[in-house]
Amino acid sequence: MAKMMLAAAFVEPGRIALREKPVPEVGPQDALLRITTTTICGTDVHILKGEYPVEAGLTIGHEPVGIIERLGSGVQGYREGQRAIAGAITPSGWSNACLCGCASQDGAGTKHGWKAMGGWRFGNTIDGCQAEYVLVPDAMTNLAPVPDTLTDEQVLMCPDIMSTGFSGAESGGVRLGDTVAIFAQGPIGLCATAGARLMGATTIIVVDGIAGRLAMAKRLGADHTVDFSAVDPVEEIMRLTDGRGCDVAIEALGTQTTFEACLRVLRPGGTLSSLGVYSTDLRIPHGAFAAGLGDNRIVTTLCPGGKERMRRLMETIAAGRTDLTALVTHRFPLARIEEAYDLFSHQRDGVMKVAITP
Repeated sequence: MAKMMLAAAFVEPGRIALREKPVPEVGPQDALLRITTTTICGTDVHILKGEYPVEAGLTIGHEPVGIIERLGSGVQGYREGQRAIAGAITPSGWSNACLCGCASQDGAGTKHGWKAMGGWRFGNTIDGCQAEYVLVPDAMTNLAPVPDTLTDEQVLMCPDIMSTGFSGAESGGVRLGDTVAIFAQGPIGLCATAGARLMGATTIIVVDGIAGRLAMAKRLGADHTVDFSAVDPVEEIMRLTDGRGCDVAIEALGTQTTFEACLRVLRPGGTLSSLGVYSTDLRIPHGAFAAGLGDNRIVTTLCPGGKERMRRLMETIAAGRTDLTALVTHRFPLARIEEAYDLFSHQRDGVMKVAITP
């Protein structure tokens, strides 16, 4: 009889519930990770609400920290009992996308056309990690050992929001001396703030309407905070930059309003770096786009994954360059994950990120 485990499964729109499921069987290139800490992401809330479709019964979650329980027969370079993480994006390492240097898009192209979210498999196309165990595909590409000096909560942001937020600054080409505006200071926007500082930006302006998040942004490197409920953020950013505008504007929410505001605060030749997931068509206003003559760039990024990306992020934390543990504001055992979803989806009690421990 198959060994069973507890897992948070999508049941129907509006309902993710704890269920018993079989512990996954390990294939030759896989690894079974026993989860020690995971979390809930904003994308999981989109799944909960039925705004992003997944199959009924799928285990949700894509931010795993754990211990290697079992290795596939073909996996080398790891040992059972070793602490490890895997990115939310799990590229194979050998696909056309990987070999073209765009590993995040591994799996995006199919014979039926383009599939959004590329290499995002955990909690999307395969069972995820809000469970006691998760099966990590292509383990030699995706498993990253955790240094003994780092705790679970220190590396908990690496699989998704740290990788995604930092990539907003990287894809935007932030340079020494740049002025950067970041719209929205949820967990990903806060990581974009930390990433912009590490990339060398010397003026970082952040926009949000929640005082606690603006205060956290200051801790992570913001120079100026703008409360959009008190002032027009575009006007305020242009005032702060003496009318010059920003070298890079990072959109971290996924709305028409913030996307358009990013365009309006760019200097000529500036870059809009988009991290948002949009649920409707975007409109590019004629004036904000300078009629197409502004030499501006618009770039989008899907969370970079793979073990080398995870190693670099953990090295950044180990070296003390950034500390994201303060983003974990609430903690729940897996047995109370439905309660955790209720808190997180309604954004109560100042919640930013929730740590879930089986």
